[in-house]
Order: sequence, then structure tokens, then C-alpha cells
Amino acid sequence: MTDKESSPDNGGETTGLEGGELAELQKALVSKTDEAKAVQDKYLRLAAEFENYKRLSQKEQREFTRFANENILRELLPIIDNLERALKAAQDNSEEQPNHKSKGLIQGIELTLKQFLEVLTKFNVKPVASVGTPFDPACHQAVAHVESATIPENLVVEEYQKGYLLHDRILRAAMVTVSAGPTGNQSAAGAGQEESVTSSHSPGDAN
Repeated sequence: MTDKESSPDNGGETTGLEGGELAELQKALVSKTDEAKAVQDKYLRLAAEFENYKRLSQKEQREFTRFANENILRELLPIIDNLERALKAAQDNSEEQPNHKSKGLIQGIELTLKQFLEVLTKFNVKPVASVGTPFDPACHQAVAHVESATIPENLVVEEYQKGYLLHDRILRAAMVTVSAGPTGNQSAAGAGQEESVTSSHSPGDAN
């Protein structure tokens, strides 16, 4: 054994160097661990944000699919209104002057109207309940209110134009007359709507 190998001082110096390297390695490990944790936290936040974005996009896509035909379906409603008016007029005329031609005309209008209504049903369009139901500003448009001693206040008493729902969304509000209750009471249903204290209203004016 040589003097260098047997020297206690040299051995102590080597041990001290190894201890310093270990401390540096531990410090670097702690630093890298913190960095890795920060990166992981950032990744988790980004993943959560992406999931939220994906859910929102899917919801918007579903909504778009459900209501993609909203505008064209709304454009069909006046055609249905006119067919219903034509049917009523033909039926009234047939009662006054019965003839074979009137019967054929009525059947033709009924068939056409039925086909239109089947198309609406196919696309999840359904009428809004009106007469006899409480006034609902979300689906009813009050064009008049009338005093009544027999009909409770705020009930719809007459429908001038049908309203329709597309799924759970109003496609068109129903135009109605609302009861104001007995004389002296004022219906809250007319607030913010056009008010007309008249019990007669021409259906043609509803357009």
C-alpha cells in the first residue's frame, strides 16, 4: 500500500467531494420534481379545459341539429293558417249551399292541410295549448283582454292565431284574448302587449 492510498486526509477529502455531489444531485432532483409537477398541473388544466370545450361543442352541435330547420318551418306556418281559413270558409259555404263541388273542395283542402301537419309533426313541431289555459307570456301574445263574470282572470278565452313549439322552443307565439275577470279587474296578462278592449277581433287582423 502506498502513502497516498493510506493517507487519512486524502480519504477525508474524497468523502467530502462525494457528499457535495450528492447534495447537488438532491437539489437538482427536487427542482426537476417541482418542474414535472408544474407541467403535470398545466397538462391537467388543459385537459379539463379541452373536455369542457368538447362538451360545449357537442351541445352546440346537437342544438344546431335540432333547430336547423327552424326558419323554414316558421315560413310554413302562414300557409297552414291560410289552409285552415280556406277550410273553414269552404265548410261554412257548404252548409249554406250544399253541392258536390264544395264537398270535393273541402276534401282537397283537408288532405293538403293534413299533409302539412304531418310534416310539422315529423320535425317535432306541435301546437301551443291556448283556450282555457292560463296566460303564459312565454308562448302567448295577448292582443286583447275582455271582462268576464264567468271566466276567471288571466285565462285565455279565444285564439286568433295558433302558436307552435319546435321541440321545447317557441316557434311562434299564439295570438289570444285573455280574460280580465269581472268588471273593474285588470288582467296582468296584457302588460307589455297590445291591449284592445273589444270582444270581437277579425282573424285576418292577426297576421
